[in-house]
Formats: sequence, C-alpha cells, structure tokens
Amino acid sequence: MTDRQDEAALARQVRIAARALGRHGLVHAYGHCSARLDAETFLVCPPKPMGLTEPGEACTRVPVNGPLPDGVLGEVRLHQHIYRRRPEAGGVVRFMSPNMMTLAALGRVPAARNGFGCYFSPGAGLWDDPQLIRDDEKAVGAIDAMGDSAAVLMRGNGAVTAGDSLIEAVVLAWYLEDACRIELDALRTGLAETAPTIGPEAAKARATKAGQIFERMWAHLTAGDPELA
Repeated sequence: MTDRQDEAALARQVRIAARALGRHGLVHAYGHCSARLDAETFLVCPPKPMGLTEPGEACTRVPVNGPLPDGVLGEVRLHQHIYRRRPEAGGVVRFMSPNMMTLAALGRVPAARNGFGCYFSPGAGLWDDPQLIRDDEKAVGAIDAMGDSAAVLMRGNGAVTAGDSLIEAVVLAWYLEDACRIELDALRTGLAETAPTIGPEAAKARATKAGQIFERMWAHLTAGDPELA
C-alpha cells in the first residue's frame, strides 16, 4: 500500500471503532478514539457524537508533539501524552460507559475479579479530579495516574484505555466496563472487601492475547458496520 492508502485504511478503522463504541453504549455525545499513524502523528475521529460518524468522513491528523489542530477536542491532549510516553501504543479510547462512570464517581477502580479484569492488573489508574482535561497540566496528571496500566479512570469524568492497536484499545474499553460491572455487583453483596480476587501472577497469565481474543471481540463489537468489507 502507499502511504495514502495506509492512512485511508486507518481512518476507516477509526470510524468503525467510533461507531462501535457508540453502538454498544460505551460513549454517548462525548468521547473520542484515535490510532497512531506513525511516530509523529495519529488520526482522531471527527469531533462529534461517535455513533454519528459517517462512512468516509474525514479524520484529523494530530501531531504527537505540538499544539492541537483547529477543531480538535481539547481532551485529545490525553492521546498525545500517551503516544509520547508509549512508543508501542497504537490506539487510544476516551469513553464514558455507565458502570465505569459509577465506579469512578465512587473513587474506586475494579479489582481483578473476572477474566476481563485481569487485563488491568495490578490495577487501573485513578485520576481524582472531576474537571474536564483541557490543558496539558491536567493531561499530564491523568496520564501520570495511569502509570503502566492499560487504563485510567477519572473521577466523575470517564476513562481512557490504550492498546498496541486501536482494536486493542476498543476491546479494553469493553473489558473495563465489564470489570466495573462485576465490581459494582460485588459491592452490592457487601462481600467485596473479603471476596477473593485474582492475584498478579494468575492475572498476568490470564490476560492473554492468544487465541484471537481481541479479534473476536472486535468482530462482535463491529458487526454490521457499513464500512466493513
């Protein structure tokens, strides 16, 4: 493929991801996703409700270093700081799913209680600030709180996941929402503090990428999209 064809294919994936996140209730009017284009740039979805992204609609090139282009949402700074710190990162999702929002509002992150929760062991990050992240200082703070984890929850303000690809980042967003659902259910029983969790070694073994784990969930989340081949 030429560079232009590569970019067009990646933009198509960004649009498919945006619609999938909207279709499955991981985002509503707010949220954004991106995919790394090269060492210096990434593509971000249009600045609109993600489920309303049109087939063929233009995505925006954003520099990993430097000011955001005109029209790009301010919180895309979060993507910039992840791509700067993680050369291996290929995709980022900023989302606001319901169970995750509830758990984050409590100032908690999910324990590794099920298989999906293992992908965030020994724990997702927590950014304890409900304000919108529209400057670099807050973006740095949130990504500092993320640490080496695949995710950071932001109290009262959603979450961010990062993966080796946009496909991984989208699937991790679904996994995080499910882990938060399990955590909230555990809290309702009154047994959460004494119930067993999956230890770091077992969680590391369970958090596999083998067996088409991410690809199968991606196929589920994107089924029926108008831009699928």
